[in-house]
Order: sequence, then structure tokens, then C-alpha cells
Amino acid sequence: MMNDLSPAWPIRHDRLPYEAKLDVREIAQIDLVVMHCTELPDLAMAREYGERVLYPAGTGNSGHYYIDRDGSVHCYVGPNFVAHHTRGYNLRAIGIELVNTGRYPDWYHSEHQNMNEPYTDMQVQAASALLLQLKTFLPNLQLIAGHEDLDTAEVDASNNPSCRVRRKCDPGPHFPWPRILSETGLTRLLPEAMA
Repeated sequence: MMNDLSPAWPIRHDRLPYEAKLDVREIAQIDLVVMHCTELPDLAMAREYGERVLYPAGTGNSGHYYIDRDGSVHCYVGPNFVAHHTRGYNLRAIGIELVNTGRYPDWYHSEHQNMNEPYTDMQVQAASALLLQLKTFLPNLQLIAGHEDLDTAEVDASNNPSCRVRRKCDPGPHFPWPRILSETGLTRLLPEAMA
């Protein structure tokens, strides 16, 4: 567990090519962190997906920070920019992605919905340390949620259109919520709390 005397966790700045095209926001607008998993096999593929241009402004979908299995933290988008990572929450949220296979490569196959890969201890340590660091310069940061908490939409299963599956299931059942909440002092934002 990181405390006030622990050194800052190193962050590698690997900004996406389109970062400057993203909307800029005031740091005071940020009160939420959304935890994700990449649902891809490695950081290189996550980077490739992040670099894809999907919008007319020349931007794509990406979190702000990516945590690889070895605990290395990579900043793809600075916190003062609005990244596209969680529908309806981007303006107020930081997105943190942990490299994890999730349901890859059959995300929407009805028989492939289990997320079996555990997070590494180094990833969890890095996530906790990063969250504590973010709290030091984001004055209104108090809340944390999983992508699965905020995006509860369902889609047709890829193998059976009569069956529905969750669009987003991350960070999934292996994410250590009790530990993260205890170590960071953040409050989990759940759908029933948003009514």
C-alpha cells in the first residue's frame, strides 16, 4: 500500500498523435475515475486501437492512462483533455485501462462472456498508486466506477442475434474493488447511487 511517504509511481508519457484535437477541460471538472480493461492481449494492440481515428475531428477512443501487466503506467492522453472512454461520463472522468484479455477476441459471443485473466499484483499496486497521485492534483476527485457500472447496455450476441450480452463488462470480476477503495479512499459510484 502506498502512503504519504511513498515515492510517486513513474508515469511514461506516450501521448496519442491526436491528443491536441481533443476538447480541453478544467481540472476542477474531474470528480470521477472510470476503471477499464483493454480486453486485448497486450499494450501494443491497445495502443493500436487507441490511435485509430473514429470521429470527424480526427480523434478516437482511448483512456488517459494504461497500466501494463508489469505495472508500468503509460499516459496516452493528459488529464486536461476529454478522452473518449465512457459514454456520457467523459467530461467529468479520467479513464484508466488495465491490460487484460477480458473476452478477447469474441467480445460479444454468448458462450465467451467469462473474463478469466486475473490482474497482476504489479497492476493493482500501480493502479492504487496512480489513483493516489491523481488525487493530489485533481482537487474534486472523489468517485470511482467500473466501465461495467456506467455502461449497462446490451447488444445482440455475435453468434446468436436472439441472445443479448453486455456491451461492457470491464474491469470485470477479478478487479480488486475492496483493496482499491481501501487504499485510495475513493467512493464507488454505482448505478443505484445515480438516481
